[in-house]
Order: sequence, then C-alpha cells, then structure tokens
Amino acid sequence: MSTVLITGGTGMIGKYLTKMLLDKGYAVIVMSRNPSSSNSNLSSLSSAEWNIKSQTINANAIAKADYIVHLAGASVAEKRWTAKRKKEIVDSRTQSSALIVKALKEIPNHVKAVVGISAIGWYGADTKESLQNGFSEDAKADLEFLGATCKVWEESIEPVAINKRLVKLRTGIVLSNSGGAFAEFKKPLKAGVTTVFGNGKQVVSWIHIDDLCRMFLHAIEHEEMHGAYNAVATHPLTNKELMISLGKKMRGQFFIPVFIPAFLLKIILGEMSIELLKSARVNNDKIRSAGFYFLYSTIDAALENLISRK
Repeated sequence: MSTVLITGGTGMIGKYLTKMLLDKGYAVIVMSRNPSSSNSNLSSLSSAEWNIKSQTINANAIAKADYIVHLAGASVAEKRWTAKRKKEIVDSRTQSSALIVKALKEIPNHVKAVVGISAIGWYGADTKESLQNGFSEDAKADLEFLGATCKVWEESIEPVAINKRLVKLRTGIVLSNSGGAFAEFKKPLKAGVTTVFGNGKQVVSWIHIDDLCRMFLHAIEHEEMHGAYNAVATHPLTNKELMISLGKKMRGQFFIPVFIPAFLLKIILGEMSIELLKSARVNNDKIRSAGFYFLYSTIDAALENLISRK
C-alpha cells in the first residue's frame, strides 16, 4: 500500500481527493495544524502536524510518504483583495512550498513524486492565438496579481524537481457540490434567477471535481509525467452559456437571467472582478496526450452528474 501525504487536505479538493485515494487502496496522511481534530477510525487515514509559520513538520509523516500532493493555500475568492489579503494568498503558497522543499531536503525519505496544484490564473486574458487554440502550458505568466501569484507559487515548489518528479496541475474553475464557485452559482437559482457576469461573453475554462481528483491520481501513477499540465475540461464555454445551462438543468424554463454589469462587479469585488470578467480559453492537449481521459468533457454531462447527486 502506497502512502500519499496531502497538504491542504481539509479543503474542498483535499477532502474529495482523500476519499478517492482511500477508495483506491492508498494510505493517506493529512497534514494539519491541529492533527487531533482529524482523527479517523480508518487505519489507512491519519493526520500529522505541520506549522507553516514556524516552518516545522512531522518528520515521521515525511519518512512514511511515497507521494506528496501539495494543495495548501489561502482561498483566492473568499475575501476582497486588500493588500493584506494579497500577502496572505501569496505567503500561504510560497511558505508552505518552502516547508515541503526544506523537509524533503533535510528528512530522510523515499518520496517518489510531488504533485502540486496551481491555477489557470497563470494565463492572462485571451489573445488572438488563444481564442483559436487555447493557452498551452508554455505560455508566459500574466503580469496581473493572479498570474504573478501563480508564477511565484510554482517557482516555490520547483526546487523539489532537483531530485524528485514534480507535476503541477493548473486548474480551471472546479465544479463541485461541496463548495467553491459552483455552490455560489447555484444560490440565486433558489429564487429563480441566474446571474451572468458582465456581458457574459468571457470564456470559462472549467473542470469537474471527479476529473480533477482523477488527474491527481493519474499524475501519481504515471512516472512519465513531469512539469505543468492544464487541468481543464475539453470544452470551455462562455459565462452566459454556463449560467443558462445551469439554469435549465435546475429550473427548466422557470428562471430569469440577470446580467450583473461590469462596473457593479468592480465596485463590489474590486480587483478580484478582473478574474470574473476575464476571458481565458485554455487547452488540455498535454494532459490528454499523457493518457488521461475525461469523464465529463462537456458542461451538460458535468451539470447532469452534479445536480443528480443532490
């Protein structure tokens, strides 16, 4: 039985991935600041302490691990992007990566690979070329806050690649019933309204939570995988198409599309509104070439599955 150590294991993706790994026969160690709160009756699931601020980590957990999945990082969408919040977003990523790098250097271990998370925020707004082919992994990082954050985020974990296999998954908008953007998209539909951001023409690159977690497993199990991969479904769509599709799946014809003007989003969300209004078509050619297949490559299939799980 291989052991996977997960940082950020108590978040939406981490919880889902933990269950999938356990179902597949892996042992899982979840890193936590308060490991006693993560106790489980399952012998294959345990928790161990780490502290990013003090840069300390349970050495025994590192020694036991065959693989590390690094998900830790403060939520980008949870709070308004003040200067303080921006620092928290960046520091939570770079400092946690620094602790992983330090641990693998100083603690004897047999870790075969590190699979880290990143985001398609790496890419800026669509260009003429990306509108035709989508952004590929060799595109330069955008200079805006999220692009710059993704760049330093990926660079912070890069030192492990000196003697470990490193894979970085750049995720699109993750569709899950357990939280995140999809949960927020559904809320207005309880009142028969679906909200469209700006003019709704901006392209959204997304992924179903099942496919994302399966992609982490694929990265663990395929030794030929190295470097960055776009974790997005095959068929991106516009914000309006997404919201209308969701409305139809949840309410049939009984809903009203409401457009939220760009200026109002900027007032409410500040700089974060840039990401809601930005069009970014991202391709997944590289991950498919690595042998990964999607269970949910179209939005209809993804929404049908998620809504049926209610």
